[in-house]
Amino acid sequence: MSSPYSLLPADLLREISIAGALLVYVILVLLVTKYTYHAMRSRGLDHNVAVYYNRKVIHVLAGGVVALLVPHIFSSPLIPTLFALGLAVLTYVPHRTGRLMYWFQVKDNMYEVNFCIAWALGLLVLWLLLGNPSYAVVPLAFMSFGDAVTGVIRNSIYKRRTKSWVGNLGMAVVTSIIGMYYAGYVGLAAAVIASFVEHFEIPPLLDDNALITLATVATLLISRLTGFL
Repeated sequence: MSSPYSLLPADLLREISIAGALLVYVILVLLVTKYTYHAMRSRGLDHNVAVYYNRKVIHVLAGGVVALLVPHIFSSPLIPTLFALGLAVLTYVPHRTGRLMYWFQVKDNMYEVNFCIAWALGLLVLWLLLGNPSYAVVPLAFMSFGDAVTGVIRNSIYKRRTKSWVGNLGMAVVTSIIGMYYAGYVGLAAAVIASFVEHFEIPPLLDDNALITLATVATLLISRLTGFL
C-alpha cells in the first residue's frame, strides 16, 4: 500500500480505470441535466432559473457523490486530482470557443471551472498535508452539498443568482452535519466559517467555491498545527 502522504497510487492501472468510469458517470450527469433543463423550461421556469438549478444538481451528483467515494476507492490523491483538473479543462473549452453547454453554463462567469480546480486542489493539499483522505473530503463536500443547498434556497426565493443570508443558514445546517461526521468539532467550526464566507466573492478568480475551499483548508490545517485535529 502507498503511504497516505504519497502521490503514488497503490495500483495505477486500477485507479485510472476507476477514474475513467467516474468520468463517464460525470458526463452522463451533464447530459441528463440537459433534459432536466428542458423539463423545467416546459414548466415555465426562466432560462436563468433552470440553468442555476442544473448547476446545483451537478454540484451534488457530480462533485458531491464522487467526493464521498474518493477515500474508499483511491489510495492517493493523484488520479482524482488529475481527473478534476481534466474536467476543469473540459468545462473551460466551451467558454473559450463560445459554444456553451447552455443548460448549465452561462456567459457571465466560469465558476464551474473554478469548482473543478478548487475540488482538485482542496483534495490534493489536505490529503498530502494531513495524510487522511477523509479530511480531504470536507471542503469538497462543503462546496458540493452546502453550496448547492444555499443556491437552491436563493433561486427559489429570488429566481436569480444572488446572495442571501437565508441561503447561508441553510448551508450551515448541511455543512455542520458533514463537518461533524468527517472531522468532529473542528469540522463543525470549518462548516460555520465556510458557510459565512460563501456569502462573499471577489470575481473573477475568488468565487464562493474558492473561498469555501480556502477557508475550510485553512481551518483544518490550523487545527492540525495547534493540536485540535
